[in-house]
Amino acid sequence: MKNIGVICYPTFGGSGIIASKLGLGLAQKNKVHFICYKKPVKLDLLESNIFFHKVNVPNYPLFEYPPYELALTARIVEVAQNHHLDLIHVHYAIPHAYAALNAQRILKEQNINIPIITTLHGTDITLVGKSPYILSAVNYAINNSSIVTAVSEDLKAETLKYFNVQNEITVIPNFIEFSLDRKPIKKLRATKVISHISNFRPVKRVLDVINIFEAVFRKIDSKLIMVGDGPDIKKAQDLVHSKGLDSVVCFTGATKDVGDLLTETDLFLLPSENESFGLVALEAMSFGIPVIATDSGGVTELVLDSFNGYTCKVGDIVSMSQRAINLLTNPELYQKTSFNAYETARKYDIKEVMPLYEKCYQKALK
Repeated sequence: MKNIGVICYPTFGGSGIIASKLGLGLAQKNKVHFICYKKPVKLDLLESNIFFHKVNVPNYPLFEYPPYELALTARIVEVAQNHHLDLIHVHYAIPHAYAALNAQRILKEQNINIPIITTLHGTDITLVGKSPYILSAVNYAINNSSIVTAVSEDLKAETLKYFNVQNEITVIPNFIEFSLDRKPIKKLRATKVISHISNFRPVKRVLDVINIFEAVFRKIDSKLIMVGDGPDIKKAQDLVHSKGLDSVVCFTGATKDVGDLLTETDLFLLPSENESFGLVALEAMSFGIPVIATDSGGVTELVLDSFNGYTCKVGDIVSMSQRAINLLTNPELYQKTSFNAYETARKYDIKEVMPLYEKCYQKALK
């Protein structure tokens, strides 16, 4: 049994969910230590072999911004010493891999050698990481990690394109806990239910979701459910109100469990500027829900156009709405696409993906 340290953002985002689910899976054979500023959302109850170590970030008047990286580094060192960590798996190159590598250097002075496995999820590369102000730090984090993984081939290509990477990058896709109890949707409902789940950041293009839905609603009896919270939620609510769609659009806020919602959903919209993988799309597909997404990023490795859903150009509201209408008014096409979505999702079960991470751990420990 190994002691594995896990560092992630403890939020509703895909990276935090993946880190939590992976940790829970690993805890069947190992002791897993989460090192975060709060308990990850998927760890309501700390199960056997799961431990949580809070990072306390000091807030001094001298500092304009709290020194999170320093506090994280110090906490990693402390946990590694007290709990004899064998390896550390960090999610995001910055700030997590950067902090872990600094902790690794401190520990080496005490003759403690701990390998660092870094998983790239997207934002650390496609958005924040490209900034010239931190480019060298990202390069350092990637090239000095023992092993680096990325959640899609597209993200790997983006990383190699924008950074001076000397380290090998292994692609390990995101995953879900697939349940055979979920069955493909066999027939469409009278009132079609369309859903969107995200953190409502600009990159998610939530206003496109509303514009697509409006076009569908004008042709089909339908309603829209918007799940999540974030900086663009007020803009989205205002747009719904201005279009007179308040009675058919529901904003639920953030939620830990979207299973009940997806059980009632007919179509999922994900018109993002870029998705390095699209974990929420995979979750929807596991319920037999076709997905309409953009042809940008790693989501195209999951959502295959005209097979288990559709991909369109970023911002092409007309094409997305036309495909949605065609799918929702053609029961035979819908059933076929729904089944393909379900079958695709089965390939991404955690039981298929976790061994790939375990193989990386074994390699790093050697």
